[in-house]
Amino acid sequence: MKNQLKVQRAIHDLTQAQLADRLGVSRQTVNAIETGKYVPSTVLALKIARVFGKPVEAIFTLEEGD
Repeated sequence: MKNQLKVQRAIHDLTQAQLADRLGVSRQTVNAIETGKYVPSTVLALKIARVFGKPVEAIFTLEEGD
């Protein structure tokens, strides 16, 4: 799964730590999502979308074969 998390963080001027704090997760979790090493749960994906005021599909997209 591809994501626009790093781009959205930059647009909103948030560090990984700041976003993690808003989401109630560790900074390492945010980093793992950004690098594609971790696919967030549905609940976490919805929380991320809410922080940025975007639909989930604007942040997360399936790649071919996913």
